[in-house]
Amino acid sequence: MHTRGGSSSRGQSGLGFGSRVSSLLLAMFAAMATIYVAGRLWQDAETRLHLVEELDKRSEQGKSAVSVDDTLKIIACREQQKRLSAVEMELAAARQAGFVSNKLGDKGDGHSKKRILVVIGIITTFGRKKNRDAIRKAWMPTGAALKKMEDEKGIVLRFVIGRSANRGDSLDREIDNENRQTNDFIVLDGQVEATEEQPKKSKLFFIHAVETWDAEFYAKVNDDVYVNIDALGATLSTHLDKPRSYIGCMKSGEVFSEPTHKWYEPDWWKFGDAKSYFRHASGEIYAISRALAQFISINRSLLRTYAHDDVSTGSWFIGLDVQHVDESKFCCSSWATGSICAAV
Repeated sequence: MHTRGGSSSRGQSGLGFGSRVSSLLLAMFAAMATIYVAGRLWQDAETRLHLVEELDKRSEQGKSAVSVDDTLKIIACREQQKRLSAVEMELAAARQAGFVSNKLGDKGDGHSKKRILVVIGIITTFGRKKNRDAIRKAWMPTGAALKKMEDEKGIVLRFVIGRSANRGDSLDREIDNENRQTNDFIVLDGQVEATEEQPKKSKLFFIHAVETWDAEFYAKVNDDVYVNIDALGATLSTHLDKPRSYIGCMKSGEVFSEPTHKWYEPDWWKFGDAKSYFRHASGEIYAISRALAQFISINRSLLRTYAHDDVSTGSWFIGLDVQHVDESKFCCSSWATGSICAAV
């Protein structure tokens, strides 16, 4: 009897010990779980505090009790608002440039300024002062008359030239001296004056012109062309209803792949087996609307040039919603050593 009773007592004692061990393990597990959860909550609290602080920095307001998700949404929303504001500014600029239909009206003060009709860049180079003087005598006003034409007819005329490869040499000084006397040059300081640089020079002219003058059209003319200014102005005025217009004597022509040829095109292989240029305005004289000049300015770094300036200009408008106007009055006929154009 005593033996059985002793065994029963030891068994109960063993069960009690096991129960205490289980309780201890459970307590340790609960403690560890509590520490883990507390740590996660602390991390979340630190993250929440960081986001709230960032929000306060952005909004310059006091602490606000918002959830992490709400904070992220607010931050994302404000980033979208910034992007929307930037897009609205770009849209306003595009509308002003003519990319978006927008009828310009009086601003409400009754004193809306009349836009210039056309800015004409006469492409010239070193050693052609005789050509420039002939133009000044024939069809380009000088001095006060030049300013009067701008004010009364809305026509701006400027010779366009780059800089010598040897910056500041006698060629540059001659142009600077001539310009001080006549004040009728656009000197493209960032453009080297060279025959192979003519396409880039024409592009830079359009960029400079559209960023300097707010005009309906921007025209490029060679310095051996005679232009009837009144006829040119009248012709352009008939195309004011075309916001994206490319106006000139439209032509195509053979692409020459022989390096020794005068009109050699290094990128001849890009024009297909027929070796024919796409339709473009002849380089003697052509005009583009404000929207297209703005397009050139905005995309200046993306627009490549070919061997000839007229082909280069035409290439920029392929694939765009542009109205090509084949204007016969811009087709030049031979006239002594130069050309005669624009409805004379």
